[in-house]
Amino acid sequence: MVLRRMRTLAVLELANVIIISVALLAVFRMPPTVSNLTGLVLVAAFLVEGGVYWWLKARQLVTRAPAPAGMATFRLLRRVNVVLLAAGAVVIAADSVASGMGVRSWPGVALWVFAVLEYVNYFHVQLMHDTRADLARLFTRGLHRSHLARDLTARR
Repeated sequence: MVLRRMRTLAVLELANVIIISVALLAVFRMPPTVSNLTGLVLVAAFLVEGGVYWWLKARQLVTRAPAPAGMATFRLLRRVNVVLLAAGAVVIAADSVASGMGVRSWPGVALWVFAVLEYVNYFHVQLMHDTRADLARLFTRGLHRSHLARDLTARR
């Protein structure tokens, strides 16, 4: 059951890249401004990272490895992602100011916030609680370190 859950999470994170992009650009006709595309690229990047992590975590279970493969890469990504988020904030702020702080840049700001939340959710504290067990643990013990954060600090 745990293996199926991890595979489902991997597929959903990767599918969400397509779903969110199509929904925002085609269905809701989000203007393809620099701000909006920057936010979208950041969200997509973090969703891909999350999807890859869940695939590697599922593989760890199958192979009974002590840790998921690729943890050195994820340690690097934990630092690189902070730089990407900071650069994204600068790009979005500059584009928003240049375009007159209009409504057209708001989706980019919202997407950047979503990217920050995805980063925190994967690399630090589990923010997503979508199962009964997750919710029960949240209400009884509060927030806890994410799976990836625990894997990053284990067996260095």
